[in-house]
Amino acid sequence: MLAQRSDGTTRPVPDLHRHTTLRALVYHGIHDLRYDRATDPELLAPTDAVLRVRLAAICGSDLHVWHGRETGLDLGTVMGHEFVGEVVDVGPAVRSFQRGDTVMAPFTTSCGDCRFCRLGLTARCVRGELFGWVQHGRGLHGGQAELVRVPLADATLAHLPPDLPERVGLLLGDVLATGFHAARLAEAGPGMVCAVVGCGPVGLMAILAARELGAEAVYAVDSVSERLDFAERLGAVPLRQEQDAVARARDATEGFGMDAVLECVGSPAALRFAFDVLRPGGTISSVGVHHETALPFSPGEAYDRNLTFRSGRCPARAYIPTLLPLARRHGPHLAELFTHQVPLAEAQAAYAMFANRTGGCVKVALRP
Repeated sequence: MLAQRSDGTTRPVPDLHRHTTLRALVYHGIHDLRYDRATDPELLAPTDAVLRVRLAAICGSDLHVWHGRETGLDLGTVMGHEFVGEVVDVGPAVRSFQRGDTVMAPFTTSCGDCRFCRLGLTARCVRGELFGWVQHGRGLHGGQAELVRVPLADATLAHLPPDLPERVGLLLGDVLATGFHAARLAEAGPGMVCAVVGCGPVGLMAILAARELGAEAVYAVDSVSERLDFAERLGAVPLRQEQDAVARARDATEGFGMDAVLECVGSPAALRFAFDVLRPGGTISSVGVHHETALPFSPGEAYDRNLTFRSGRCPARAYIPTLLPLARRHGPHLAELFTHQVPLAEAQAAYAMFANRTGGCVKVALRP
């Protein structure tokens, strides 16, 4: 049975009696995620695919929902937007993928044809959706599950090369792409001195990207020893975030300040720190997800600093082809980012470990 959309096209009507045999990590409220039954995904459009998830991951932005900093998610939503999997079903209009293909997915879908997609801004596709976000009954369930539906499969999915580990494919779909996006927005390059604020998974990938783009020096700012150790292995100079961190960051540049600061946290304190250590005429690249209503510096302060402020969601799908060579070169370092792998059934405890940074946790992979 087909229902008519407002634009005159049709879509299949979901069967209200569909099976609920799927096991997934389901949102039931703040700090309340449950390994629960959910409705089995099915093809709702000819351009859809359904994947059997082989590996998923917890992202720092998932914690915004878990903590309640980001609101609006419907109860019953399947969590997660980082996953790789095997194609188990495709709609009749899918041309690039078939059953049995191993694929990776960016964290948002994209059509590949709208103006934004043609500009390379796939994260703002006019038909795009974020995996793991359903609000007021509309949206897309996530990949922390046994199965996941992928709309616009031809333009959204990418084949996972046989020589690329699943963990690296997970990073290409979000964390590695977002770190690279931060470095690109900062215009990191030869002769530049940069700081990366926040050495979680995105910040660590931003360090790797800034070094890859030729930055002369990268300072890693964080308070967690394990993360600073990892940052140092990637070629950064550790800078422990203590009371005198601003002064020490300025001392590192003979008082001038950083050419660019890559803010990878998503907090007012991190953004203010970025401003305080930036040189006049420098660039703040902010890829942390923010929820406050105003910047922690005034228009007058920005004017007096002659700063450039750049921000926004990473167009991960557009970056995947560009980043494949980097992913191959740095595969061992990238795989080391996953300090923990747990069964999906234990994901609730893994969220707490990731949020509290206990047990040396940097990033968690989930195996359905």
